[in-house]
Amino acid sequence: MRWALVKVSLAVTAMVVVAFAVPLGLVIREMARDRAFSNAEREAAAVAPALSITTDREQLERVVASAGSDAGMAVHIPAPGADAGADGGDATDIGRQRATDEDIAAVREMGRASTTEVGGGSTLLQPVALSSGEIAVVEVYVPESAVTNGVGTAWAVLAAVGAALIVGSVAVADRLGVRMVQPARRLVDGAHELGEGRLGARVPVEGPDELRRAAVAFNSMADQVVQLLANERELAADLSHRLRTPLTVLRLNAASLGDGPAAEQTRAAVEQLEREVDTIIRTARDAKPQTAAAGPGAGCDAAEVVRERMGFWSALAEDEGRKWRVAGADRPVRIPVARADLAASLDALLGNVFRHTAEGTAFAVDLHNGEDAVIVLVSDAGTGISDPEAAMARGRGSGTDGSTGLGLDIVRRMAESTGGDVRIGSSVLGGTEVRIWIQLDGRTAPVRRGHRGAVRRRRQGRASAPAPAATPTPAPTPAARTGRDH
Repeated sequence: MRWALVKVSLAVTAMVVVAFAVPLGLVIREMARDRAFSNAEREAAAVAPALSITTDREQLERVVASAGSDAGMAVHIPAPGADAGADGGDATDIGRQRATDEDIAAVREMGRASTTEVGGGSTLLQPVALSSGEIAVVEVYVPESAVTNGVGTAWAVLAAVGAALIVGSVAVADRLGVRMVQPARRLVDGAHELGEGRLGARVPVEGPDELRRAAVAFNSMADQVVQLLANERELAADLSHRLRTPLTVLRLNAASLGDGPAAEQTRAAVEQLEREVDTIIRTARDAKPQTAAAGPGAGCDAAEVVRERMGFWSALAEDEGRKWRVAGADRPVRIPVARADLAASLDALLGNVFRHTAEGTAFAVDLHNGEDAVIVLVSDAGTGISDPEAAMARGRGSGTDGSTGLGLDIVRRMAESTGGDVRIGSSVLGGTEVRIWIQLDGRTAPVRRGHRGAVRRRRQGRASAPAPAATPTPAPTPAARTGRDH
């Protein structure tokens, strides 16, 4: 493209220069010729008054010397009484004659000025009427150098100007080509980098408007590709983590099978399946969180979802001797969260309780409905979490029980999609309490400093909230596993 622009500019500028320079050069030459013969006419006119007064040779020689020179001017006076068409008798010739007698006789006969070619230039033959009625002819020699005086310099200036125009146009076209080609090359390089898997490849927005729009479109496409890949990884991680709920059931049921080859094979198969699921989750742990909020009209009844999921987990709780309770789920509570997302979040938290606490450990789910937010509290009577910050960090588990930390991240993303957040603190049962703040109007959740302070405020809020218990039980304190991480 760059060289094509240079060639087009070169051709167009050259044609324009030729179209203007050639006629202008011819005009300059004609102007120089006209200037030379105008000077010759002025010299001839200076002699005419003297010829009309006298024909004395000496006086005319002085006039010729003052008007021009013997080498450049001549005066041809016919003989007195001679015929106008004859050229004989005692004719007087002053100066050097270059024109032929025929040309001089023709000018006398026509009575008007004429030019004729002679060796080394041209001559101007100007007829002048004498007092005697005869016609004298003044001959002025115009050399070729006078006709072309200044023409060569003018043509050289024209050629230089034309060459400068061509060079300037080529330079400008080259710069314009570079300005167009470089952004196009960057766009091509960015497309190659993106095609090779370097998802961070972006193109600077510069150059002409068309290329700027192309760069903006390319960057938008690259961002969309990155987001789509991140969403795919998130989906894989979320779906894999949701498999932990039935895996927990399988593991608990397998533990109650007793001894025997079949029981051992079942437990080994469940453990292998858990390892495979953990591998899938860890593979997708670097994906960016998807924080798309629920659209208009989307949402669910949080109380109904809580009752449904607690009905599922209560069967496992009875098998393990765990006491549990539900509070605040006796009336509808609408939240801007999809039903599947809330169910997955509750399953992640309750699955963590069963996975990371010992059998017999009590747990509870409380639902608080406020004016601008809904709070879901999941608490247990375990030993708590030693490092809540690490537990909230995506993909950072304790490393002692194979935890990926993705469960809490699923909950956090669900809460942040509404403008809320998730906090970890100490529960009234003596273990861990996970507070899910679901914003109802999309505003940012208020900042609370410290986990213990947040727990104290939540306790005060719980006292005023209705809390009918499905299965009210005291909170025992059984031995729990160490190094717990949600």
